[in-house]
Amino acid sequence: MNEVSKEMKYGVEVYDYKGEEYKIAMSYGKWRVAYLNHADTFVEENFEKIERHNETDEVFVLLKGSAVLIIGEELNRVEMEPHKIYNVPKGVWHHIFTKEGTSVLIIENEDTGDKNSDYLYIK
Repeated sequence: MNEVSKEMKYGVEVYDYKGEEYKIAMSYGKWRVAYLNHADTFVEENFEKIERHNETDEVFVLLKGSAVLIIGEELNRVEMEPHKIYNVPKGVWHHIFTKEGTSVLIIENEDTGDKNSDYLYIK
């Protein structure tokens, strides 16, 4: 398989690439890259709110461990698989659950924050 595959799950674009070498899967504006490592905030029992970013997509890549993306007000669950790219388009409600030892790569616009995001409290 030499091409990037793309499938949709509950409105989230899921990318995968099995070939060798460097391959661009997707591009979007001015991005920042960050690590999201497991913390109490991301434990399912501590779940309080979902968020949406109004000006940017947000990309998640599970590097190791176990993570679940929570998508939409319906709280759909997308079980993440390592090394696949999960793009949450702008305006889509989301949250992430992780377990101990999990590390996720996040790519988003460098100005993503409270001024261009909304929060919906669940509890």
